[in-house]
Amino acid sequence: MTAAYPGGTRGGLVAKRALLTTVAVAALVLPAACSSDPGSSAGPTASTTGAAAPGSSADPAVAEDHAVPAPGPRGPGLLAPADILVVLPDSADADLLEQVEGVRGVTSVTTLALSEAVIENQAVRIAALDPADYRSFVPGSDSPDYQNAWARVAGGELALKPRLKDKFPPDAQGYLRLGGADDAPAVHIGAYVDQQPLVDAVVNQTWVKTLGMKPDNAMLIRTGGAAPQAVIERLTPLLGADAAITPVDKASRIGLDPGAQQVAVVTGTVADAVGVFRYTVLAGGRIAPDQGWVADHITTETVPILGQVTCNRLIFPQLKAALQEVIDRGLADKIHPGEYAGCYYPRFIAGTNTLSNHAFGLALDMNVPGNQRGTVGEMDRGVVDTFKKWGFAWGGDWNFTDPMHFEMAELVTPGGGGSPDVNARED
Repeated sequence: MTAAYPGGTRGGLVAKRALLTTVAVAALVLPAACSSDPGSSAGPTASTTGAAAPGSSADPAVAEDHAVPAPGPRGPGLLAPADILVVLPDSADADLLEQVEGVRGVTSVTTLALSEAVIENQAVRIAALDPADYRSFVPGSDSPDYQNAWARVAGGELALKPRLKDKFPPDAQGYLRLGGADDAPAVHIGAYVDQQPLVDAVVNQTWVKTLGMKPDNAMLIRTGGAAPQAVIERLTPLLGADAAITPVDKASRIGLDPGAQQVAVVTGTVADAVGVFRYTVLAGGRIAPDQGWVADHITTETVPILGQVTCNRLIFPQLKAALQEVIDRGLADKIHPGEYAGCYYPRFIAGTNTLSNHAFGLALDMNVPGNQRGTVGEMDRGVVDTFKKWGFAWGGDWNFTDPMHFEMAELVTPGGGGSPDVNARED
């Protein structure tokens, strides 16, 4: 069966939710991939790739379980970026959307699902949305490159910001895995497209369930001639203290201001260890997580070899088991406690407004001097194998290596006989 979804500038919340349960399989035919001149002054750049291997011009990889009708040419109407991004800890309902649209100074709203998928220690902000609606918030969307990009998103592919192209190259088949676990969902990269600030990648709304996202937990809002800050002051009592309301223009130019309240909704295998992560931006790249979250999630315990460490409480059973097995295998001298660099760091990745697994207390750095970024490193491969057995990913396997780094990729608990209990692994 085929389900249509609305265009225009409103998110069409009720119709979009119906679409999630009546997903269509749409035929999609696109021309070969092309790219605009990155030095052009005509607006944001976009390039598409539906390749079986990066850089080829093969047909798009239509994901039949995740296809919706291609949006087609954009009709008349405003084409302008959002002024405000709202992120909620849970889904907005139609009544709340109607109230937001009625706030003085709000001229248009689109809803989307927004979550953080941790890829190689970087929390990548993924948006699941209606591409026909979202494109009106992206300047340049009338160009052929962008039209191809939105059609590929409708066909089930992912559009990634160009700045992340080298950071997260696809595999040989053109897929990007959204998470550290071996069974994390993989999405075919269909385009590299400049998008909204604070959004790194987009997929269509049929991916919400697959990626474990909260539907309609975010809004892009335009304010027309009204000052965004004045509109934010009117939105705050309506949306409540748990909402993150960010002026997009400031996020674009200078990063997040100190004092900004932010919400990260983490999905994927480690979602249970993070949940909804509320924090305040501090100066110098630091953040202050909500004290209730810290009390519930962060603790200090004594573990083999390393002694006292401060991490997310859910990491400790498998961390202790991995370190004990390192001892049992006669490899304890391969881990140097004096070269341990910590686990829980409440700060952004240096020079960005992007969270890492350290901010969630789910990663640790060991044997730092001999295992610098971009090197093969000196980490003992027996130690590496043991940590992998206990659900950790190793930074030495990444495209840009970080061999000191281990992070929890899946949640496991020790079973009988000191082995991982596969029945306790998260789906």
